[in-house]
Amino acid sequence: MSAAPTALVAEDEPLLRRALVRQLGAAWPELKVVAEVRNGREAVEQFEALVPDVCFLDVQMPGVSGVEAARAIGRRAHLVFVTAFDSYAVQAFEHGAVDYLVKPVEAARLADTVVRLQVRLRGQQPTVDAGMLLDRLDSLLRRPAHEGPLRWLQVSVGQALRLVPVEDVAYLRSDAKYTRVAWRGDGSAGAEALVSTPLRELLAKLDPADFVQVHRGVVVNLRAVDRIVRGGNETANVHLKGSQEVLPVSRSHLHRFRGM
Repeated sequence: MSAAPTALVAEDEPLLRRALVRQLGAAWPELKVVAEVRNGREAVEQFEALVPDVCFLDVQMPGVSGVEAARAIGRRAHLVFVTAFDSYAVQAFEHGAVDYLVKPVEAARLADTVVRLQVRLRGQQPTVDAGMLLDRLDSLLRRPAHEGPLRWLQVSVGQALRLVPVEDVAYLRSDAKYTRVAWRGDGSAGAEALVSTPLRELLAKLDPADFVQVHRGVVVNLRAVDRIVRGGNETANVHLKGSQEVLPVSRSHLHRFRGM
């Protein structure tokens, strides 16, 4: 190739998108990222306008998914899917037709992907027809989830992405357009961070045996509860183990603790 290779990055989480762009800059300095987009619709629009050589597509994005965007792009670019789910990677990419990265993206794995892309861009391997792979991915995305409750939460702490085991989470609280996640940190200190997933979506993925909603904007891990203290007006407060934090229990959710 005489011209510098170009790429598009599609990821709905801004911090993850910027992190991948930075990692690409370190792993492949010659690559020029010509577009950073938030969803599949923008990915297709920017691809048609700029025709980059490589497209990094998050599998699950609101509106038009990465799979749908890949169908529109077809064989006109080299595709790399980015996914938070190992199960998708194992089942859908087992034939190696198109590369993939699992979040959080590891430097060594990205380096392997860069090498494969460079080989393909030099013409030593043709752009593959990903039709069967896209059909497989689409079926995985559309079928009801059956892999059980959420086990990890991805949270951004400064410039870093951290994986927090769900059992370490003490509570989740709505915070404007975000959800505040508080968990037990290393040692006795706690930690918290914001995630962009709405509280109602997170609650649907958590184990109902451990996590209960105690207020319109508060979900608590029962394992983290020290005691519940009744207040006036059919309300109560949740006191957490090893913490001064007090969470409100609204009248509509007090029935969960009738047996106290």
